[in-house]
Amino acid sequence: MLNTKFLKNWVKIKKVFNLKWDNQIYHSLVHSKLYSTQTDHTQSIPSSTRVVICGGGLVGTSIAYHLAQLGYKDAILITKNKLGSGSSAYSTGVVGTIKLSTPETLFSKYSANLYQKLENESTNLKYDKVGSLGLATSYDRWYTIKRLLAESKPQGINCELLSVDECLEKFPHLTSDDIEGGLWVPDDGVMSVMDCLNYFANQAKKHGIKIIEHCEVKNVLVKETKNGHYHKVRGVKTNLGEIECDIFVNCAGIRARELGKLSEPRVKVPVHSCEHYHSILKPFGIKPNMPVIRDYDSHIYMKYNAGGGLLFGGFEKEAKPIFHESIPKDFENCSLKPDLDHFYPLIKNLVARVPISVDAEIDKVICSAESFTPDTKLIIGESSEIDNYFVAAGTNGDTASLAGGIGKYTAELIAFGETEIQLWPIDIRRFVKLHNNRKFLRDRVRETVGKQYSLKYPTYGMSLYKTGRKLRTSPLYTRLLSHGAVYGEILGYERPLLFDKTLKDFFYEDSGKGTFGKPQWFEKVQEEYTACRKGVAVIDMSSFTKFELKSAGREVVDFLQQICSNDIDCPIGTVVHTGMQNHRGGYENDCSVIQIEPNCFLVISPVTQQTRSIKWLSEHFPEDSGVLMSDVTSLYTAINLLGPKSIELLSELTDESLSKADFPLFTCKEIDVGYASGIRAMRLTHTGEEGFMLYIPTEYSLHVYDTLMEKGKNYGIVNAGYYALRSLRIEKMFAFWGQDLDKRTTPYECNREYRVKLESKDFIGKMALMQLKEQRVRKKFCQFLLEDHNLYQDPWPWGSETIYRNDKFCGYVTSASFGFSLRKQVCLGFVHNFDESTGEKLPLTMEYLTKNAHYEIDIAGKRYKAKINVYPPNLK
Repeated sequence: MLNTKFLKNWVKIKKVFNLKWDNQIYHSLVHSKLYSTQTDHTQSIPSSTRVVICGGGLVGTSIAYHLAQLGYKDAILITKNKLGSGSSAYSTGVVGTIKLSTPETLFSKYSANLYQKLENESTNLKYDKVGSLGLATSYDRWYTIKRLLAESKPQGINCELLSVDECLEKFPHLTSDDIEGGLWVPDDGVMSVMDCLNYFANQAKKHGIKIIEHCEVKNVLVKETKNGHYHKVRGVKTNLGEIECDIFVNCAGIRARELGKLSEPRVKVPVHSCEHYHSILKPFGIKPNMPVIRDYDSHIYMKYNAGGGLLFGGFEKEAKPIFHESIPKDFENCSLKPDLDHFYPLIKNLVARVPISVDAEIDKVICSAESFTPDTKLIIGESSEIDNYFVAAGTNGDTASLAGGIGKYTAELIAFGETEIQLWPIDIRRFVKLHNNRKFLRDRVRETVGKQYSLKYPTYGMSLYKTGRKLRTSPLYTRLLSHGAVYGEILGYERPLLFDKTLKDFFYEDSGKGTFGKPQWFEKVQEEYTACRKGVAVIDMSSFTKFELKSAGREVVDFLQQICSNDIDCPIGTVVHTGMQNHRGGYENDCSVIQIEPNCFLVISPVTQQTRSIKWLSEHFPEDSGVLMSDVTSLYTAINLLGPKSIELLSELTDESLSKADFPLFTCKEIDVGYASGIRAMRLTHTGEEGFMLYIPTEYSLHVYDTLMEKGKNYGIVNAGYYALRSLRIEKMFAFWGQDLDKRTTPYECNREYRVKLESKDFIGKMALMQLKEQRVRKKFCQFLLEDHNLYQDPWPWGSETIYRNDKFCGYVTSASFGFSLRKQVCLGFVHNFDESTGEKLPLTMEYLTKNAHYEIDIAGKRYKAKINVYPPNLK
């Protein structure tokens, strides 16, 4: 129960703090003058260097430190004011190692290990390894915590589940009536951000890296090459003069987006500032061995504060964006005036969870500015707009946990062009221009702050935010909506998940209808699936990224031959499925390439690769290239017409012969449908079913759709969504880039070696693939059918589950769905053979994969027997 005394005193508390704030304003402004942005004319800057790092917080100094560890001396760190004069000054120093994305978990694990290591090297650094306790106060939260544990342990995270009594042993002051249990992570802790920042800076300087304060960037200078297709960093213009450099790193915290605008072309860095609160309670008997506690459902965290007090903060459900127009020029190292009414729900939740805090005196309420991203994940990597322009921003209020890993892996990207881990979930190239829209960001971050602690129900790769929706829609959007389309969003594009007029708002976490088991839409998706396999259905797949590349002569043919591993120099109208490999043979892109006219190609990729594809293609354009590239995504509406009755249906609407002799598989023809002309029909469906992909000029899309649906009534035509598509492709073991494939996956590891033409052509990655061809693979893409899973009672797999072979961890599930033909839960994933002592990936054999091999899939701590398929099964 919440003590009524606390509520009665709230008005009084507000008056005291407002008065205290008013009395401190003058001192705050005087203090800020220590961090003046005025030029210090006694400082001089070098005329040139290799790397310029812009940002003097914990992230920037960590990058400088790690570059120094790699032997870089020719680098400069510049900061607008003094080191640590940004949000680092108000960081709580809480370090947690378990995150919602694999790279962020690995970043945080590295950070914790680094802080412990540095504590042994310096008497000024201390890492209090007090551990952390994550509380579950509902069944669904308890399930989520068990999933996190199952996924984290194979990554080397030391963690365990605790009972309610064990939680109380860790911190006896908790209200425990609603607690289901807890997640204990003993290596989590607390560090001093400013001490660590200074250590990073001093070590970087000792190794030759210069640090210049009061140096403000005016422009990032760029040179243009390859007929304007390609831009590269050439220097930085500052208030102290110009610096010629090859590499620029934007780690400017809340100012990262503004800094991104100081170049031509502009670099999109989608972050927006929000108020971020924490408070310090004066000593009231809390013991120093208190762990960091996270009460996710109350949206609060807490830790011990010196003398027996408590520091607590949180991630409120609806945040307060600030600095929407611009960040004040002189805003540095200032605590904002707190909105105590906004902070009140977090205080109320603290008192409810720790009742003895009701009598504690509030010493400080700190409201700082933190940067948040539109999808709650970190932003890292080389920008798509400018080569050698790196970004490390958007820590979402978790700088202390992530900074060590950000420094390490950003330094590796700069030094080697790649890292030892896969960074795609946090790669800056996952965004498009709309994500950098200021109004979009303002509204989206209201929601994403609270998402840090919210429950994550299965969405199978789709975002289900309420804000920033209905931005990228196909011309069929409203028509499909009237038919009951339930939409999800990916890269800003609305895609129909399924069709059911009763499921409005079903997917939102606050609807009360989320589930980790058999979903309410199961039967609806089954109907759509059945139509795709036995009748006829249409799926709006307009979100596919589509590029047109052309040239006057054969330049475009030569270019695509160089970057594609399959042979694209085929007769006009041939659809070629191909990878674009990197120098290690991994997939940078997985796409379809069609020569639609002489020296004119259409390249079709997954929507998630839109920005990434532009970067990869422009990066590899030859000098003085005559190749022209256009993004034509919005020019075509893409309808997938699939099912055995699709041929007969389409035959009634076009004059073109659709027999396999006249219209073979993997070919493209321009046809008429109804009254519409100029439709590019491709004989493929991306699911292995009979049918056609119809790329329709946008102005004809409604006519073609309506004509198909009207004539299709005679065939029982239905609308289908991406959930049916997911089931179809997973049953047939079709791997998708971004879900199953990434830049470290080679064709030999996913049964696609037949798409690689080693003998007939040269291409990027050929040498690596030639070497790999002679070796055994060290991971293999496989399918798993769960043998003892109860469809109605057990939780469902939905990706990231752990795979075990003979009781030993061997990989992760990458995609999962119920297989309506196989009548089982179907998981896709990669099998490895890890050396037990070193963790090294050993070569695989078919014998290892299949002989005396007993597989299990771990879903939230319960293992289910699984049958392995190394190759796609035959479906009846």
